[in-house]
Amino acid sequence: MTTVAQPSYRKRIGYQAGLLGGFTLIAAALLVMGDIATRDTIALRKAEDLKASLAQVIPPAIHDNDLLADPLTLEGPDGAPLTVYRAREGLQVTGVAYRVTGVGYAGTIELLLGLDAAGTVLGTRVLSHAETPGLGDKMEVAKGDWILAFDGLSLGNPPAERWAVKKDGGDFDQFTGATITPRAILGALRGGLEFFAKHRDTLTASAVVQVDTPDAARTQAPVRQP
Repeated sequence: MTTVAQPSYRKRIGYQAGLLGGFTLIAAALLVMGDIATRDTIALRKAEDLKASLAQVIPPAIHDNDLLADPLTLEGPDGAPLTVYRAREGLQVTGVAYRVTGVGYAGTIELLLGLDAAGTVLGTRVLSHAETPGLGDKMEVAKGDWILAFDGLSLGNPPAERWAVKKDGGDFDQFTGATITPRAILGALRGGLEFFAKHRDTLTASAVVQVDTPDAARTQAPVRQP
């Protein structure tokens, strides 16, 4: 039986390192190409998901604008930038929505809070959480109506100090067998309402629309429409 002799250069460390580097480079290039090819699609799906969530906390009947078109960015309660989505009829702001967060039993709970221009809760929905299935996930609208109890309420109705579970002297029921999760949600909602109260004038100020011109030297100054 004849054995085919392997070229001696294949045994060299430089050859092996070069071969490994080549495969690594190809793999990295494929990953980059995959990321570029799917980036727009992923961004589109995320925008669609966010738009669907916004529709649950801001009724379509109170606005005629695209909620994603002209967001406002302010400093949030934690000091980080907070994106505020504004509902408008014409240039009149009729509602706002933004994320609020609380720390539950298993980690951060992220919610979307929608308010009308007077600060009354239009709706709130859970965007993400890691709470225990079957116990701490009852704040999801698909698992129960607990989260709907906040609709129509505001920071003064009930008073701020009663935005807590009954176990803590507040007005709201906790889940059966779970207190940490609803406590975190109520803390997040109260924080969101206080944020609105603090920035109410800014959040509900008439919108400013940027007017584009076909000229390359288009006007940069914003134009406030009547």
